[in-house]
Amino acid sequence: MDNGNCQVYEEEIQSLEEEIKLLTEKYEDNQQESTFFSDEEILMSITSLQKEFQGESKGHESPSDLKAQLESLETDLSFLMKFTGIQLRSHSKKTVERTGNRTVQKHRLSGNCHSLSFQLEFHLLEMQNKESVSAVVTDLNIIMPSAEDSDMSKFVSRTEEHGNLLTFFRSLSTYAEWFEHRRCTFLHFK
Repeated sequence: MDNGNCQVYEEEIQSLEEEIKLLTEKYEDNQQESTFFSDEEILMSITSLQKEFQGESKGHESPSDLKAQLESLETDLSFLMKFTGIQLRSHSKKTVERTGNRTVQKHRLSGNCHSLSFQLEFHLLEMQNKESVSAVVTDLNIIMPSAEDSDMSKFVSRTEEHGNLLTFFRSLSTYAEWFEHRRCTFLHFK
């Protein structure tokens, strides 16, 4: 066997080993996620879902009503994407910690706002008391390729410190819209 074939096989083996490692991590995460729930909580969830399903199957909403509702939601989503320019490509959520009244989840988002891409990673701490649920964003990390701009990098740093996602998305929408206008203007003069 010549060195070229050996190299190809070694690369394939390494690729498969990496894939196995990723799948093992994903499996362990799923196992860890399921161990956060006690048997009682799982049974309660199952019975709750069964009751909901039985209630829905008794004819509370017909398939045509559900289809109309889905179309309405799709229209609303399309309007919001056109209005803000924000399109989410992916989202993942992983429960990191769960106690009686406290839950910590790790979220990852990626998307585009006009021509700017972004990635967010943050922890969401949810505290539940008898009357309400409060949620706090912690450990916010924002990755943007356009952060070379000093104003944008300052904004990203401030947003990461304060953990205010609403401010981030509002400001990103406005900044990206004007960034696109500037880009088109400069292309016009080239």
